Amino acid sequence: MTKIDLDKTSVRSLNSNLQDNKDNSETLIENPKGKHNLAVGLTTEQKVHIHGHVGYYCAGMNQKANILIEGNAGPGLAENMMSGVVKVEGNASQYCGATAHGGLLVIKNDAAARCGVSMKGVDIVVGGSVGHMSAFMGQKGRLVICGDAGNALGDSIYEARIYLRGTVESLGTDCIEKEMKQEHKQELRELLNSAGFDDMSLDGFRRYGSARKLYNFDIDNAY
Repeated sequence: MTKIDLDKTSVRSLNSNLQDNKDNSETLIENPKGKHNLAVGLTTEQKVHIHGHVGYYCAGMNQKANILIEGNAGPGLAENMMSGVVKVEGNASQYCGATAHGGLLVIKNDAAARCGVSMKGVDIVVGGSVGHMSAFMGQKGRLVICGDAGNALGDSIYEARIYLRGTVESLGTDCIEKEMKQEHKQELRELLNSAGFDDMSLDGFRRYGSARKLYNFDIDNAY
């Protein structure tokens, strides 16, 4: 394992070293102290362990890498993620997983507003609650919320799927509750297991998605 101390090494140097890591060796990052843009743009199947809190846009544009954050994450975590795994042991700030196309994003505790905004294929599992307008314009992928959700959940959603165990303050435009069939229970079980929540029961989970009323122009909506 390679150890990099951010009290002694710049973020630019860190990211350069990680992006040049062709043998996929594991890296431990110490003393992140809320610094921004850590471990961005990685394209190999390497493991990155960040010991502490991170700032803005950590793990952005991730491809293939497995990134563990032992702390909280600032806004824009795993933005535009393509593949790989990003896990946060604490909380995540707003718009985590924004525009992400693939991979798995796990937040052990809570996520703030707009979690999964404009998600395009990513799987997001939140062990706690999410803030308002989560999955706003969610196009594809799955968002699992093991706690509660704020207002306007799934506003203007397309084909993303939402699984919620707790209560929702309100549903957004065109987002409705849907039947929880056996195939969805199986899908949910697989997502929870992949996120490390093997012992969590499926009891109480409900499924939400698009009513598909915004897909076509309706003259009645123009007034």
